[in-house]
Amino acid sequence: MQKIALSSPDATPGAAIRPPHAVVVMGVSGCGKSTVGDMLARRQHWAFVEGDAFHSAENHAKMRAGVPLTDEDRASWLAALGQELARRAADGVVLSCSALKRAYRQQLRAHVPGLVFIWLEVGRDAAHQRVAGRGDRHFFPTTLIDSQFATLEPPHDEAGLLHLDSERPLEELLAHAAAWLQRNPHAHP
Repeated sequence: MQKIALSSPDATPGAAIRPPHAVVVMGVSGCGKSTVGDMLARRQHWAFVEGDAFHSAENHAKMRAGVPLTDEDRASWLAALGQELARRAADGVVLSCSALKRAYRQQLRAHVPGLVFIWLEVGRDAAHQRVAGRGDRHFFPTTLIDSQFATLEPPHDEAGLLHLDSERPLEELLAHAAAWLQRNPHAHP
């Protein structure tokens, strides 16, 4: 696990930095963002925000038709998610959002200083199986899985990141995530 880094340019020198109260659970479709995000939010007694609910009707229609979203399609969606994170951060919030590119993550970070990410990495085959298992309950088709992997810019070198193998048991993922969020960043340089 990577250590959490929560420095902020406007932080008062010597002031204690509390553990984060805003986290994005990210990854390609089928990695378990919504399940892990919702359960983690419950465990933390925080709000849960389902990122897919903020897509426009046009974005939903494109994806339903098997057309990958562009950066332009995602721009207003990311702006709305950033505003929602900022609105809820003081009380604690977990957002499920693919956040596939570094630029998307930076856009979200601009709204909430100290925002952290939990990257649920999943194999291509597992993602296909999970998305196929949703049936008609979800707008995202399996035909878009490859485009998600092609778009993904893994956040290996980014601060404030927990990298988890999403094919591990759910309770294990939740335990790691909750412990990581509670860790005092000054106690673990």
